[in-house]
Amino acid sequence: MNSSERLKGIDVFVAVAAAGSFAAAADRLNLTGSAVGKSIARLEARLSTRLFERTTRKLQLTDAGTAFHRVCLRVLEDIESAERVLASDTAEPSGRLRVDVPATFGRRQVMAWLMAFAADHPAVQLHVSFTDRFVDVVDDGIDVAVRIGGADTWPANLGHRFLGKERLIFCASPAYLQRKGVPATLEDLLSSHDAITYGRADGAASPWLISQGAGPTERRAVDSRIVVGDGEAQLNAVVAGLGVAQLATWLAGDALRAGQLVPILPDYDLEGLPLHIVWPRSKRLLPKVDSLLGHLAEHLRVR
Repeated sequence: MNSSERLKGIDVFVAVAAAGSFAAAADRLNLTGSAVGKSIARLEARLSTRLFERTTRKLQLTDAGTAFHRVCLRVLEDIESAERVLASDTAEPSGRLRVDVPATFGRRQVMAWLMAFAADHPAVQLHVSFTDRFVDVVDDGIDVAVRIGGADTWPANLGHRFLGKERLIFCASPAYLQRKGVPATLEDLLSSHDAITYGRADGAASPWLISQGAGPTERRAVDSRIVVGDGEAQLNAVVAGLGVAQLATWLAGDALRAGQLVPILPDYDLEGLPLHIVWPRSKRLLPKVDSLLGHLAEHLRVR
């Protein structure tokens, strides 16, 4: 089956899902109710699955129909965007633009640049999701994703651009250090101080990364006083004087500049995870995607 055959009936299917009935969809599409019903029947036969549950009182999507509907909306949106590219001499960015960003980094570092982009491109409808899991950019219909960390190799259907690496430091509040003393050595830090670590959803605490000079990086499990599953909450606990944490400078920077935190053991500062922007290669030429990629590549850095 060629690609044009696969597209048959999608517009009718989406219209029925939106209208909630064959008759209402027929009115919107200027078709007969019979033509709409036959189109849906042919589509279901081709897919070998039932897309709607039909009763005498209502029409609703099945689970398979719901999943197919999400994909169809993305396909129609991409077709519309491609048509706008061809129809416009200026190729002004427009349409819905879905962006996925890490929760804490997204709020503290990315969102300001996304708002600036939205202000410069009023025809773009920006949809931003905040999540710390790595979404499937293609399957989830994401146009651009910002990722901290990631695989050494990327799938062939994804474009990616490296924007630098975060820097990790040990730090604590002045009040905590006055109370507990400033650690002079790594052993002092590990044995005599309260650790505030980042925790995953399964309850496990992330280890500290230990490296000195050009030596290898060691993952060191620590006995945590507090384990927090949110970066900003972890930062707040350190500022409150509850212990020492290893934090990225993009997260701790404002508190360091304000004197709320003090760096300790600078010989153990090290590079952390890489920052990338990622996008489906099939969307690279869409003006909205291309413009945002250029905007983020120019402004977004881990600091």
